[in-house]
Amino acid sequence: MKLRSKIRLALVTGVAALTACAGTVAAAPAPHPPQAGPARQDPARVDPARLRDAMDDVHRAGVPGVFGEVRDQGRTWRGASGVADLATGRPVSPGMRQRVGSITKTFTAAAVMRQAERGRIRLDAPVGDYLPDLVPGERGRKITVRMLLNNTSGIPDYIPYAFPSLQRNSPTSLDDNRFREFSPDELIALGLAAPPAGEPGGPVGVYSNTNWLLLGRLLERVTGTTAERVITRDVIERAGLRHTGFPDGPTIDGPHARMYESLWGLLDPPRDYSVYNMSWTGTGAALVSTMDDLNRFYARLLDGGIVSRSSLAQMQRTVPVRALDGTMIEYGLGLHKVVVPGCGTFWGHDGTVWGAGTLSLTRADGRRQMSIAVNLQRWSPREAGGTLPPHPIDTALKTLSDRSLCGS
Repeated sequence: MKLRSKIRLALVTGVAALTACAGTVAAAPAPHPPQAGPARQDPARVDPARLRDAMDDVHRAGVPGVFGEVRDQGRTWRGASGVADLATGRPVSPGMRQRVGSITKTFTAAAVMRQAERGRIRLDAPVGDYLPDLVPGERGRKITVRMLLNNTSGIPDYIPYAFPSLQRNSPTSLDDNRFREFSPDELIALGLAAPPAGEPGGPVGVYSNTNWLLLGRLLERVTGTTAERVITRDVIERAGLRHTGFPDGPTIDGPHARMYESLWGLLDPPRDYSVYNMSWTGTGAALVSTMDDLNRFYARLLDGGIVSRSSLAQMQRTVPVRALDGTMIEYGLGLHKVVVPGCGTFWGHDGTVWGAGTLSLTRADGRRQMSIAVNLQRWSPREAGGTLPPHPIDTALKTLSDRSLCGS
């Protein structure tokens, strides 16, 4: 999910930003994909002391706990700052599992590309050829699989309708839906019933979680098994990830932090939403992972180890897309493109669900990676008119992401 996320790539390009923490440096292999960023830029090497300071500043600015991993030309720095549980003071640690939100979309996209390579899916075929019952009529004939993947389908997001109290500045829907079992078809119907967000295949896309539930149903139709199993088999296991998977209940297995939601100041103090039925996000945002696994995943993906080089090239063909908070991003097929002046071009995704925010970026040449997580979301209270004022957390997160990606 990507509700007006406050975990933003708070870089010059403005897509989303995040954190890392106090940690150690160890050996790790560095991938070398063929695509390069801007000409021969070589960010400064990671400085563990400066990363520790930046992570501590994020915690001091108001985030209960931050943790992450930065990989730099074969070296790995891991760190954490703050607490996983406000009630007990239990500290966060770098290896904790996290609900990674919309980072799930890259996994789903990779699974779709794998099926396209096998000839089971045609990217430019109408989605109505595969899902005539879900997207019938003219809409099903106009919208292609590729349009779902790059968010140019014109299908609006279902989340405002699944959580209707949010439109009334009330958190009631969060508690009402905590243990509710949504079906993908139910959520898809909500999105399709809403006013269109644009024309299919238009020059500017609109980010929509509805697209990604449709892609999950597409995977099921062409494989005869659940989308979660397909993604696990073709992507998670292929990447060699040991701590990544879809939850089979409202809790998270393994060490993890509690996740605190402020909902732009409507929840004061922030409320713990660690236990939640994630059927409301499914193949769009339900994955649980670790920062180490995320770095491994994007390294393998960008090195051609999950999908073919030609499939990867299609995933990296971007269009302008309007995010749910109104900002413009460069979006491919399940991948964000972020150009950081002086540092290079990065690929990855950000994600947020209730209480949890995550960002994972890998430089195009594979020599720098960053995956960072926080256990507080939507921390800045809205002002009159709905604007979000700057918050010290935003500044601290930007400093952390700058030092993680650029070494300065």
